[in-house]
Amino acid sequence: MIKLNDAYVTPFLKGNIRDFQPFVDNIHNMIHNKTGKGSDFLGWVELPNTITDQLPSIQKVANRLKQYDVLVVIGIGGSYLGTKAGLNFLETPFKQTKPEIVFAGHNMSSTYMVELLNYIKNKNVAVNVISKSGTTTEPAIAFRLIMDQLKERYSKEELQSRIVATTDQARGALYQLSKAEGYDQFVIPDDVGGRYSVLSPVGLLPLAVAGYDVEKIVQGAQQAYQDASSSDLSKNVSYQYAVLRYMLYQQGKKIEMLASYEPNMQYVNEWWKQLFGESEGKENKGLFISSALFSTDLHSLGQYIQEGERHIFETIIHIDTPTKDIEIQKQDNDLDGLNYLAGKTLSYVNTKAEEGTLMAHQEGQVPNIVLHLENVSEASFGYMMYFFEIACAMSAYLIDINPFDQPGVESYKKHMFQLLGKPGY
Repeated sequence: MIKLNDAYVTPFLKGNIRDFQPFVDNIHNMIHNKTGKGSDFLGWVELPNTITDQLPSIQKVANRLKQYDVLVVIGIGGSYLGTKAGLNFLETPFKQTKPEIVFAGHNMSSTYMVELLNYIKNKNVAVNVISKSGTTTEPAIAFRLIMDQLKERYSKEELQSRIVATTDQARGALYQLSKAEGYDQFVIPDDVGGRYSVLSPVGLLPLAVAGYDVEKIVQGAQQAYQDASSSDLSKNVSYQYAVLRYMLYQQGKKIEMLASYEPNMQYVNEWWKQLFGESEGKENKGLFISSALFSTDLHSLGQYIQEGERHIFETIIHIDTPTKDIEIQKQDNDLDGLNYLAGKTLSYVNTKAEEGTLMAHQEGQVPNIVLHLENVSEASFGYMMYFFEIACAMSAYLIDINPFDQPGVESYKKHMFQLLGKPGY
């Protein structure tokens, strides 16, 4: 479902991608035999195959939650971005899902929270709270404030049908609370970190509530798993991508920009930034991760990409088959000068804008890796998520980094807790 075009990157490379085959073989074995750094968090590798047993229960709870007007999904980081990426990628623009999916706990804006509480106060509401510990500050605050409102509106028995906790299987504050209150629970596996959790109940339950076929999402991920089962660089496209970005990094490129020409990629970009940024950005190593939506951002970032400092490369996701299309018609007066496009589809024009930009950026000494995604579908989404997860693990191990911890994230929390006067800080 994903093919790689290296025509716009190979002219910039020193060396051959095949030279890295021994390193890739070794890391592939580390991943699948769980012998590398952070191996306790490699449960996501087999998740496309192991999650299938849970799909009936996920769908059963999702069907119950569909009766409500609004589902509030509470989570941050990987407990938020994977779901948001799926909803954005699969949605029909301007069409409201029922129930409506809204998010909380991904920021601490008082304005956002007050407006959210006002928005849901007269609606029929359900909640999916996602946290392995139940004590992560942002979602914990959001859950407390939302529950304060819901407890005034609903009895304990009513809340039991409306609240679903996705949390640890045996411990933690949220596990204890949901057990005591009788809420349905789904498990975040101990060996799956947040940014690798989209193919678990973390992402699949809200996507099922929104009406998307989670079986097809998992089938797409299973296909990606199969395609990545061999370490052979002539066959494994996710490893090709990982090695190409590593080669560019070794040659002095410090920034990778993920770009697409479809707005439904916006939150895939955001999920991707967490995946790679949090996995690789350690020990003063790693690419700085950025993203753009073209052609929109060509009118803002385009000048810098074309002529700014040459420390950047781009990865382009091209969607081969648009979901819908429209033809440009001829007009008698041609005041806008567009009759030369008459009879052509808008997707054709968009593709030529992409090709022209690739040519221009290559001339501007910006390497481009082009990934061709087959279409916009549940299967493509599942495939894409797993493709990037396995590529990310390979990329991080290539620079000798543990892909599965995030020690730097704790620094801001320590200072924040000190300033807030939290006991023990």
